[in-house]
Amino acid sequence: MDQVEIFKALSNKARLQILNWLKDPEVHFPEQAEAGFANGVCVGRIQEKVGLTQSTVSEYLTSLQRAGLITATRTGQWTYYKRNEETFAALSKLIQTDI
Repeated sequence: MDQVEIFKALSNKARLQILNWLKDPEVHFPEQAEAGFANGVCVGRIQEKVGLTQSTVSEYLTSLQRAGLITATRTGQWTYYKRNEETFAALSKLIQTDI
């Protein structure tokens, strides 16, 4: 776990918002409910909700993925993202014990 990468990724309001939405995707992305959330949330849904350009959203998601905060699953032409709860548990432990 690269602490610097994680804290850099968390230092942006939009990235924090994306992580918050991905914590409870059923509430924040109801339009995807029929397709389900097993693989996560479609990048197109995230882009629509955040209201930023595709390139900016891709950059933000790449930053979150590089930090290990989210995982990506490619299905056909679509990429789905979900939170990596193991990283959040490790980060919580780090904050409680080391910082």
